[in-house]
Amino acid sequence: MPITLLWSVDVYGRVYSLSTAGQRWVRADDMLLELKRVTSAKGRCWGIGCDHHVYLYMMPSETAIRYREETYENQRWNPVDGFTDVLLPTDRWPWSDVTGMNPQPLHSFQLPSRSWEWEGDWYVDQSCGGEPSQTGGWEYAVDFPANFSPDKKWNSCVRRRRWIRYRRYTAQGTWAKIPLDNPRKPPLPLCDISCGGWEMSDQSGRYPCLWGVTQQGQVWFREGIHPRVPEGSSWEEVDVSKEVAQLSAGPGDLLWVLLWDGNLLVRTGLSLDSPTGTTWVEVESPSKEVEALHVSVGVSVVWMVTKDYKVWFRRGVNSHNPCGSGWISIGGEMMMVDVGLNDQVWAVGEDRGLYFRMGVTPSEPSGSGWIPVSAQWSSNTQVAPPRDDREFSSQLIEASQRSVPSCTDSDSELGQTDPKHSATDTPVLEAEAPSIVPLGGADTHAPPQEAPPVSQKDTPKAFIPASDSFINSLVSDRDRTPTQQASITEMPQEDVEELPGAAILPTPPAAGHNVPWMNVDLEGTEAARTSQAAGSSLGDGLRILESSQRIGEEDGPVWAWISGGGCDVDASSQISWLSPAGPLSSSLSLTPVQSAAWSKQPQQQERREEISKKPLERSNSVWVRKGTLRWWRDWKPQRWVDVGVALEQSTKSDGRKDSIFFVYYTQYDEKKYLHMFISEVTVLVPVQRDCHYTFAVYTPERTRQRWPLVLAAATEKDMSDWLSLLCDCCCECRGISGAPSKRALWSTTSKGDILVHEPSVSLETPAHALTCDLM
Repeated sequence: MPITLLWSVDVYGRVYSLSTAGQRWVRADDMLLELKRVTSAKGRCWGIGCDHHVYLYMMPSETAIRYREETYENQRWNPVDGFTDVLLPTDRWPWSDVTGMNPQPLHSFQLPSRSWEWEGDWYVDQSCGGEPSQTGGWEYAVDFPANFSPDKKWNSCVRRRRWIRYRRYTAQGTWAKIPLDNPRKPPLPLCDISCGGWEMSDQSGRYPCLWGVTQQGQVWFREGIHPRVPEGSSWEEVDVSKEVAQLSAGPGDLLWVLLWDGNLLVRTGLSLDSPTGTTWVEVESPSKEVEALHVSVGVSVVWMVTKDYKVWFRRGVNSHNPCGSGWISIGGEMMMVDVGLNDQVWAVGEDRGLYFRMGVTPSEPSGSGWIPVSAQWSSNTQVAPPRDDREFSSQLIEASQRSVPSCTDSDSELGQTDPKHSATDTPVLEAEAPSIVPLGGADTHAPPQEAPPVSQKDTPKAFIPASDSFINSLVSDRDRTPTQQASITEMPQEDVEELPGAAILPTPPAAGHNVPWMNVDLEGTEAARTSQAAGSSLGDGLRILESSQRIGEEDGPVWAWISGGGCDVDASSQISWLSPAGPLSSSLSLTPVQSAAWSKQPQQQERREEISKKPLERSNSVWVRKGTLRWWRDWKPQRWVDVGVALEQSTKSDGRKDSIFFVYYTQYDEKKYLHMFISEVTVLVPVQRDCHYTFAVYTPERTRQRWPLVLAAATEKDMSDWLSLLCDCCCECRGISGAPSKRALWSTTSKGDILVHEPSVSLETPAHALTCDLM
């Protein structure tokens, strides 16, 4: 099995990857990279950065990604100059594409992004039609357009030759920003992306499709994604009648979008010839009281999470029936789910842990339970050694002097003030704002004192970045509204004393520019108060800022997003970090909290017994049997049609079972399907027709219309297996086991149908009398 990657993002935007052959999470090499969410496919991963740009990561490969640019040089012969680039007004351009409709001079070719570089200069293709020629690459013809050949004849009035230049993609193994303005750009910012559609082509994984959603609720499609053009070429808007919040594209021809009102839309008509589809069909969420939160699509499955963190599975989803037939509740509390390769399901739990749905197979697409992803984690960050406080101070002072002017700088240092500017045009650096106690701490009950004049040499030059809320609090009184000013004036003293971060003293008298000001980091204030000296306070505060960037790394990342579109695993894969941590039953599923408890303390027998005594949440499950049969189409033209069939059985948490039988066929290149509920099937009988192993399926409606569903198998054994399977499902739906009882009622119809009914004990009472058609 090839080595593939599982991608995930934590709440700080850090990107991690986990190899199927490894045991540790590996953080991306780019330490400045911050992504909000990712979507992966075979050999690549897309992401949305915190700057709302789209990023692409291409897996390193021994085969380089090269793209060939080509243009044609066109000339016409005249009696004076011979062949020259002076053409007739009705001719094509002197430099054009192969069709001659678009001008393409050599200097017009530009690299699409910084991820590409030219391999060399332009050169002439010396071959004609794939064969070497002695004409210098020229092809001759009578006129434009015509059939060109390397042979020059007496009537060859025009000629052309091809110029070639190659460019190489150099960003393999790194995250590269995709330019959104080449040649058009969609409205920014993008809030969600999804990659899929690579199974629609014959070459799996080579032609993926990328979809995006803007914060305005618009849907966009990335055009031109090709094995030699991994970035794509441009964005195309897809019309949608409602505002979209999130979308998911499957590897095949499935696309579901989540609306802001909680409902869902399904895109129909997706194909290789029409990658953007044709129409939208609306699907309601499982519950009207709780709206949908997240949806994810696979090859033939759809998973969804509602706002109460409940997980749902969509029944009957197929390329013939992209909308499905109903929702089934699945155990577990998740914040988001992602369907990866082989319809395997990954999730981020309510506890911010990562989980995998075990037991997902083609015959049981809903799986059997959740297990945690128990991989270790590692970080590429290096902890810098402690440095001298004076070194910190000097570096910070130099940076602050270049970027932020000091509040005590004189007019000569800041430049001569223009007398035409009013007082309201000056920066808000006056003494009318409240004073801030230094980091060393101060007595909040001290009486107000007038600030003494501060000399230029005593003025603190260090500036620590502050939060936006703190900066907004420094607005002067004249910039506030009367309501805001009144609320600040009437603030009680006890409220002022309890303000976190820095203690605020009453407003001192105006002192011009003699009052020292500095921006304070409120997060590091409490830790910095323990220092007595100002120099040690500054050094400790900066070290706290450095350590705050590694919050959570000791306990592992706090996950926010996961993508398994490029992780090739299945139910039989032996992955070290996907081993169950506790005794999971096939009919039970652990909640994320219980799964986390299993993974953290698997060695403590007492803890195991304590958790095992807790009531586990029963999970609904889906079982599917698929196959191919032949179906007798009894309308013109009447003939046998090769169809795909699927028997889908759903088991409720209380043990009740419900089954649906699907027949998928294609008519005039349009995918269609038939379905019937097994609870409505009344007769399963073999029939003789056209020397096929044929059986018929009846329902009450089809019995009245004398229009059974006739299917044929390739062998007698296949027919017996399907008859036995359908019969068992019919008995399970009705709660029938064994042969009919001795008190069963039997009857025949004028058409020869044999019917049986199991009466109840109270059948003979007048209150429970039933007519034959209701039995």
